[in-house]
Amino acid sequence: MVINKSKSAFRTIAEVADELGVATHVLRFWETKFPQIKPMKRAGGRRYYRPDDVELVRKIRDLLYDKRYTIEGVQKVIKEKGLKAFMGEEIMKDFFEDDTPEVELSAQAREILLSTVKELKEIHDNLQKALM
Repeated sequence: MVINKSKSAFRTIAEVADELGVATHVLRFWETKFPQIKPMKRAGGRRYYRPDDVELVRKIRDLLYDKRYTIEGVQKVIKEKGLKAFMGEEIMKDFFEDDTPEVELSAQAREILLSTVKELKEIHDNLQKALM
C-alpha cells in the first residue's frame, strides 16, 4: 500500500502492483499487450508510473478481473472508444492541481518575468526570420 504519497507522485511498478492487487510481472505483460501503458523508464529500465498510467492500468484491471473481459476484448474497447473516451475525464488532468500553491509575485519579479518573455519573443521572431 502506498503511504504518504500525494496523488501526483510517480509510483514504482511495485507500488502500483501492490495498490492494484496484481503482480509486477502482470503489469510488465500488460505493457506488451496494451501500447497505451507507457510508464517512464529511467536508467536500468526502472519504471515510474504517472497518475494517468495508474488510472489506465486500474481500468484495464477492472475490465479483465471484475468484468471478465479477455485481453482482446479490452484492446477492442480501447480501440473503438479511443483512449480519451476510455479514460473519461481522468486522462490528461493536471494532476498537480491540488498541490500547486498560488504564487504571489513582487512588482520587481513580475517586471523581470515580463521583460524575459519579451526578450524570448524577440529571439523567437529573429530565429523565424533566419529560417525563412
